Amino acid sequence: MLDKIRVLRTGPGRPRKEPDSVAADKAYSNGPCRDSLRRRGIRHTIPEKTDSQAARRRKGSRGGRPPGFDKQRYKKRNTVERAINRLKQSRAVATRYDKRGYVYLGTVTAAALVIWLRT
Repeated sequence: MLDKIRVLRTGPGRPRKEPDSVAADKAYSNGPCRDSLRRRGIRHTIPEKTDSQAARRRKGSRGGRPPGFDKQRYKKRNTVERAINRLKQSRAVATRYDKRGYVYLGTVTAAALVIWLRT
């Protein structure tokens, strides 16, 4: 999914392909995801699963140190989650019956416009 990201620039030039940072939930706390982000130089805020914490502690000094986690940055992720949940209130967005990506993008845009006009 990160390969399809395009971060628009304020001035002229091509869009960047790498965001400054990524906030994800515990499902993405595995090693390959974290390693991929580190290789690309992307800061990440991903909480560690409790079973991973226990396994790391069992290994002792061989388990390594815990990954960094910024609680304040992770709290900001809630805003995005709420926006996605509001979009999913639209049945067409939640079920995604559209076969073509551009049609689905239009559906999501229409749902976002409805949300924007209501607020």
